[in-house]
Amino acid sequence: MKILVCDKIAPEALEELKKLGEVVFKTGMEPEELKKEIADADVAVVRSATKLRREIIEAAKNLKLIVRAGIGLDNIDLDAAKEKGIEVRNTPAATSISVAELVFAHMLAAARMLPMAYTSMKAHKWEKKLFQGFELYGKTLGIIGFGRIGREVAKRAICFGMKVLWYDVVDVETDIEAKRVSFDELLSSSDFITLHVPLLPQTKYMINSETISKMKDGVVLVNAARGGVVEEKAVLEALESGKIAFYCVDVFEKEPTDNFALIDHPKVIPTPHIGASAKEGQFRAGMEVVRIVREFFS
Repeated sequence: MKILVCDKIAPEALEELKKLGEVVFKTGMEPEELKKEIADADVAVVRSATKLRREIIEAAKNLKLIVRAGIGLDNIDLDAAKEKGIEVRNTPAATSISVAELVFAHMLAAARMLPMAYTSMKAHKWEKKLFQGFELYGKTLGIIGFGRIGREVAKRAICFGMKVLWYDVVDVETDIEAKRVSFDELLSSSDFITLHVPLLPQTKYMINSETISKMKDGVVLVNAARGGVVEEKAVLEALESGKIAFYCVDVFEKEPTDNFALIDHPKVIPTPHIGASAKEGQFRAGMEVVRIVREFFS
Protein backbone atom coordinates (compact mmCIF):
# COMPACT_ATOMS: atom_id res chain seq x y z
CA MET A 1 0.00 0.00 0.00
CA LYS A 2 1.28 3.44 -0.94
CA ILE A 3 0.33 6.27 1.41
CA LEU A 4 0.95 9.72 -0.04
CA VAL A 5 1.27 12.37 2.68
CA CYS A 6 1.01 15.77 1.01
CA ASP A 7 1.14 18.09 4.01
CA LYS A 8 2.98 18.13 7.29
CA ILE A 9 1.48 15.93 10.02
CA ALA A 10 2.71 14.95 13.47
CA PRO A 11 6.01 12.98 13.26
CA GLU A 12 4.57 10.28 15.51
CA ALA A 13 1.70 9.75 13.08
CA LEU A 14 4.08 9.59 10.14
CA GLU A 15 6.02 6.82 11.86
CA GLU A 16 2.82 4.89 12.57
CA LEU A 17 1.75 5.20 8.92
CA LYS A 18 5.08 3.66 7.87
CA LYS A 19 4.04 0.50 9.70
CA LEU A 20 1.00 0.24 7.43
CA GLY A 21 2.67 0.64 4.05
CA GLU A 22 5.08 2.61 1.88
CA VAL A 23 4.88 6.27 2.88
CA VAL A 24 5.78 9.03 0.43
CA PHE A 25 5.99 12.33 2.30
CA LYS A 26 6.16 15.34 -0.01
CA THR A 27 4.86 18.82 0.73
CA GLY A 28 4.39 21.85 -1.49
CA MET A 29 4.00 19.85 -4.69
CA GLU A 30 3.05 21.61 -7.90
CA PRO A 31 0.01 20.09 -9.69
CA GLU A 32 2.04 18.06 -12.21
CA GLU A 33 4.22 16.49 -9.52
CA LEU A 34 1.15 15.81 -7.40
CA LYS A 35 -0.55 14.07 -10.33
CA LYS A 36 2.52 11.88 -10.78
CA GLU A 37 2.75 10.91 -7.12
CA ILE A 38 -0.97 10.31 -6.62
CA ALA A 39 -1.25 8.13 -9.76
CA ASP A 40 -0.37 4.90 -7.92
CA ALA A 41 -1.25 5.91 -4.36
CA ASP A 42 -3.83 3.97 -2.36
CA VAL A 43 -4.23 6.69 0.27
CA ALA A 44 -3.76 10.45 0.15
CA VAL A 45 -3.36 12.45 3.37
CA VAL A 46 -3.77 16.22 3.24
CA ARG A 47 -4.32 19.19 5.52
CA SER A 48 -5.46 22.54 4.07
CA ALA A 49 -2.50 23.48 1.84
CA THR A 50 -2.86 20.73 -0.78
CA LYS A 51 -5.83 21.15 -3.10
CA LEU A 52 -7.18 17.86 -4.45
CA ARG A 53 -9.11 19.27 -7.39
CA ARG A 54 -10.84 17.18 -10.05
CA GLU A 55 -7.82 16.93 -12.38
CA ILE A 56 -5.68 15.66 -9.50
CA ILE A 57 -8.22 13.07 -8.40
CA GLU A 58 -8.79 11.91 -11.97
CA ALA A 59 -5.03 11.25 -12.25
CA ALA A 60 -5.29 8.73 -9.40
CA LYS A 61 -5.54 5.13 -10.63
CA ASN A 62 -5.53 3.22 -7.33
CA LEU A 63 -6.77 5.79 -4.83
CA LYS A 64 -9.27 4.38 -2.36
CA LEU A 65 -9.12 6.80 0.56
CA ILE A 66 -8.48 10.51 1.11
CA VAL A 67 -7.98 11.65 4.70
CA ARG A 68 -8.03 15.30 5.66
CA ALA A 69 -6.07 15.83 8.88
CA GLY A 70 -8.43 18.56 9.98
CA ILE A 71 -12.02 19.65 9.67
CA GLY A 72 -12.98 21.41 6.43
CA LEU A 73 -13.18 19.54 3.15
CA ASP A 74 -13.38 22.50 0.77
CA ASN A 75 -9.87 21.75 -0.57
CA ILE A 76 -11.10 18.38 -1.87
CA ASP A 77 -13.39 17.91 -4.87
CA LEU A 78 -15.94 15.68 -3.18
CA ASP A 79 -17.96 15.11 -6.35
CA ALA A 80 -14.90 13.89 -8.25
CA ALA A 81 -13.96 11.57 -5.38
CA LYS A 82 -17.48 10.16 -5.20
CA GLU A 83 -17.56 9.50 -8.94
CA LYS A 84 -14.39 7.42 -8.60
CA GLY A 85 -15.63 5.59 -5.53
CA ILE A 86 -12.99 7.16 -3.29
CA GLU A 87 -13.88 7.49 0.39
CA VAL A 88 -13.16 10.89 1.96
CA ARG A 89 -12.68 11.19 5.72
CA ASN A 90 -11.61 13.93 8.10
CA THR A 91 -10.72 14.38 11.77
CA PRO A 92 -13.32 16.87 13.04
CA ALA A 93 -12.82 16.37 16.76
CA ALA A 94 -9.03 16.45 16.88
CA THR A 95 -8.41 20.18 16.67
CA SER A 96 -11.60 21.61 18.18
CA ILE A 97 -9.86 22.75 21.37
CA SER A 98 -6.98 24.26 19.41
CA VAL A 99 -9.34 26.41 17.34
CA ALA A 100 -11.50 27.36 20.33
CA GLU A 101 -8.46 28.58 22.23
CA LEU A 102 -7.33 30.67 19.26
CA VAL A 103 -10.78 32.28 19.17
CA PHE A 104 -10.31 33.33 22.76
CA ALA A 105 -6.81 34.57 22.06
CA HIS A 106 -8.32 36.79 19.35
CA MET A 107 -11.16 38.00 21.56
CA LEU A 108 -8.79 38.91 24.38
CA ALA A 109 -6.38 40.55 21.95
CA ALA A 110 -9.19 42.79 20.71
CA ALA A 111 -10.68 43.53 24.11
CA ARG A 112 -7.33 44.55 25.61
CA MET A 113 -5.81 45.96 22.40
CA LEU A 114 -2.80 43.67 22.76
CA PRO A 115 -1.42 43.93 19.18
CA MET A 116 -1.49 47.72 19.35
CA ALA A 117 0.13 47.82 22.78
CA TYR A 118 2.75 45.31 21.65
CA THR A 119 3.64 47.37 18.57
CA SER A 120 3.82 50.53 20.65
CA MET A 121 6.14 48.97 23.21
CA LYS A 122 8.39 47.51 20.52
CA ALA A 123 8.73 51.06 19.19
CA HIS A 124 10.03 52.01 22.67
CA LYS A 125 6.93 54.05 23.48
CA TRP A 126 4.94 54.19 26.72
CA GLU A 127 1.40 55.01 25.55
CA LYS A 128 -0.56 53.63 28.49
CA LYS A 129 -3.49 56.01 28.08
CA LEU A 130 -4.15 54.85 24.51
CA PHE A 131 -4.91 51.27 25.42
CA GLN A 132 -7.96 51.25 27.66
CA GLY A 133 -9.82 48.12 26.63
CA PHE A 134 -12.86 46.31 27.98
CA GLU A 135 -13.70 43.06 29.75
CA LEU A 136 -15.22 39.92 28.31
CA TYR A 137 -17.07 39.46 31.59
CA GLY A 138 -20.75 40.29 31.26
CA LYS A 139 -20.66 40.58 27.48
CA THR A 140 -22.80 38.54 25.11
CA LEU A 141 -21.10 36.13 22.74
CA GLY A 142 -23.00 34.97 19.68
CA ILE A 143 -21.81 31.68 18.18
CA ILE A 144 -22.85 30.95 14.60
CA GLY A 145 -22.51 27.19 14.14
CA PHE A 146 -22.80 25.10 17.30
CA GLY A 147 -20.81 22.04 16.30
CA ARG A 148 -17.76 20.73 18.11
CA ILE A 149 -15.76 23.95 17.93
CA GLY A 150 -18.72 26.19 18.66
CA ARG A 151 -19.50 24.20 21.80
CA GLU A 152 -15.86 24.31 22.96
CA VAL A 153 -15.94 28.10 22.54
CA ALA A 154 -19.20 28.26 24.53
CA LYS A 155 -17.72 26.30 27.45
CA ARG A 156 -14.84 28.75 27.71
CA ALA A 157 -17.07 31.80 27.33
CA ILE A 158 -19.22 30.67 30.26
CA CYS A 159 -16.09 30.38 32.40
CA PHE A 160 -15.31 34.00 31.51
CA GLY A 161 -18.74 35.08 32.74
CA MET A 162 -20.14 35.75 29.28
CA LYS A 163 -23.73 35.22 28.21
CA VAL A 164 -23.78 32.80 25.25
CA LEU A 165 -26.24 32.79 22.36
CA TRP A 166 -26.02 30.33 19.51
CA TYR A 167 -27.55 29.73 16.11
CA ASP A 168 -27.42 26.65 13.90
CA VAL A 169 -29.53 25.31 11.06
CA VAL A 170 -29.50 21.84 12.61
CA ASP A 171 -30.75 20.71 16.01
CA VAL A 172 -27.94 20.32 18.51
CA GLU A 173 -28.44 18.45 21.76
CA THR A 174 -26.37 20.05 24.50
CA ASP A 175 -26.38 20.64 28.25
CA ILE A 176 -24.25 23.77 27.89
CA GLU A 177 -25.87 26.82 29.49
CA ALA A 178 -26.34 28.71 26.26
CA LYS A 179 -29.49 29.99 24.56
CA ARG A 180 -30.49 29.05 21.04
CA VAL A 181 -31.82 32.05 19.12
CA SER A 182 -32.66 33.05 15.57
CA PHE A 183 -29.93 34.31 13.28
CA ASP A 184 -31.26 37.87 13.39
CA GLU A 185 -31.56 37.88 17.19
CA LEU A 186 -27.98 36.68 17.50
CA LEU A 187 -26.76 39.43 15.19
CA SER A 188 -28.62 42.19 17.02
CA SER A 189 -27.89 41.02 20.58
CA SER A 190 -24.22 40.03 20.55
CA ASP A 191 -21.19 42.08 21.62
CA PHE A 192 -18.91 39.44 20.12
CA ILE A 193 -19.80 37.19 17.17
CA THR A 194 -17.75 34.16 16.21
CA LEU A 195 -18.27 31.94 13.16
CA HIS A 196 -17.94 28.15 13.15
CA VAL A 197 -19.62 26.96 9.96
CA PRO A 198 -18.32 25.12 6.89
CA LEU A 199 -18.03 26.89 3.55
CA LEU A 200 -21.09 25.77 1.58
CA PRO A 201 -23.28 27.48 -1.00
CA GLN A 202 -25.68 28.29 1.85
CA THR A 203 -22.97 29.90 4.00
CA LYS A 204 -21.07 31.76 1.27
CA TYR A 205 -20.95 35.44 2.34
CA MET A 206 -23.43 34.87 5.15
CA ILE A 207 -21.73 37.85 6.76
CA ASN A 208 -22.30 40.68 4.29
CA SER A 209 -23.42 44.31 4.27
CA GLU A 210 -27.01 43.38 5.05
CA THR A 211 -26.25 41.05 7.96
CA ILE A 212 -23.60 43.43 9.34
CA SER A 213 -26.21 46.22 9.39
CA LYS A 214 -28.22 44.12 11.88
CA MET A 215 -25.31 43.87 14.34
CA LYS A 216 -24.69 46.06 17.35
CA ASP A 217 -22.55 49.12 16.79
CA GLY A 218 -19.00 48.34 17.92
CA VAL A 219 -19.32 44.57 17.61
CA VAL A 220 -16.20 42.39 17.61
CA LEU A 221 -16.34 39.85 14.77
CA VAL A 222 -14.20 36.70 14.84
CA ASN A 223 -13.74 34.37 11.87
CA ALA A 224 -11.76 31.18 12.41
CA ALA A 225 -14.04 29.11 10.17
CA ARG A 226 -13.57 29.66 6.42
CA GLY A 227 -12.74 32.84 4.56
CA GLY A 228 -15.62 32.69 2.14
CA VAL A 229 -18.32 32.88 4.81
CA VAL A 230 -17.40 36.54 5.34
CA GLU A 231 -17.44 39.14 2.59
CA GLU A 232 -14.16 40.96 3.22
CA LYS A 233 -15.21 44.07 1.29
CA ALA A 234 -18.28 44.47 3.50
CA VAL A 235 -16.22 44.03 6.67
CA LEU A 236 -13.72 46.65 5.54
CA GLU A 237 -16.54 49.12 4.96
CA ALA A 238 -17.97 48.35 8.41
CA LEU A 239 -14.57 48.87 10.02
CA GLU A 240 -14.27 52.25 8.34
CA SER A 241 -17.71 53.30 9.60
CA GLY A 242 -17.07 51.96 13.10
CA LYS A 243 -19.94 49.48 12.90
CA ILE A 244 -17.39 46.72 13.54
CA ALA A 245 -14.91 47.66 16.27
CA PHE A 246 -12.47 44.85 15.56
CA TYR A 247 -12.26 42.05 13.00
CA CYS A 248 -10.29 39.09 14.34
CA VAL A 249 -9.53 36.83 11.39
CA ASP A 250 -7.64 33.58 10.86
CA VAL A 251 -9.07 32.63 7.45
CA PHE A 252 -9.39 34.53 4.19
CA GLU A 253 -11.28 34.43 0.90
CA LYS A 254 -7.95 33.82 -0.83
CA GLU A 255 -5.04 32.09 0.90
CA PRO A 256 -2.33 33.25 1.07
CA THR A 257 -4.26 36.50 1.17
CA ASP A 258 -3.30 39.55 -0.84
CA ASN A 259 -6.06 41.73 0.59
CA PHE A 260 -3.65 44.11 2.27
CA ALA A 261 -6.27 46.82 2.62
CA LEU A 262 -7.88 44.47 5.14
CA ILE A 263 -4.67 43.20 6.72
CA ASP A 264 -3.26 46.71 7.18
CA HIS A 265 -6.39 48.13 8.77
CA PRO A 266 -5.59 49.17 12.37
CA LYS A 267 -8.70 47.40 13.72
CA VAL A 268 -7.97 44.05 12.05
CA ILE A 269 -6.19 41.38 14.09
CA PRO A 270 -5.01 38.79 11.55
CA THR A 271 -3.35 35.39 11.83
CA PRO A 272 -2.34 33.13 8.89
CA HIS A 273 -4.84 30.24 9.26
CA ILE A 274 -3.24 28.81 12.41
CA GLY A 275 -6.41 27.75 14.20
CA ALA A 276 -5.52 24.06 14.20
CA SER A 277 -1.78 24.63 14.47
CA ALA A 278 -1.28 23.64 18.08
CA LYS A 279 1.08 20.78 18.86
CA GLU A 280 -1.51 18.84 20.81
CA GLY A 281 -4.23 19.27 18.22
CA GLN A 282 -1.93 18.20 15.40
CA PHE A 283 -0.88 15.14 17.37
CA ARG A 284 -4.52 14.14 17.86
CA ALA A 285 -5.29 14.80 14.18
CA GLY A 286 -2.29 12.76 13.03
CA MET A 287 -3.13 9.79 15.21
CA GLU A 288 -6.75 9.96 14.05
CA VAL A 289 -5.48 9.73 10.46
CA VAL A 290 -3.56 6.59 11.41
CA ARG A 291 -6.66 5.07 13.01
CA ILE A 292 -8.79 5.83 9.93
CA VAL A 293 -6.28 4.32 7.52
CA ARG A 294 -5.76 1.24 9.68
CA GLU A 295 -9.47 0.57 10.13
CA PHE A 296 -10.31 1.27 6.49
CA PHE A 297 -7.90 -1.35 5.21
CA SER A 298 -8.54 -3.88 7.94
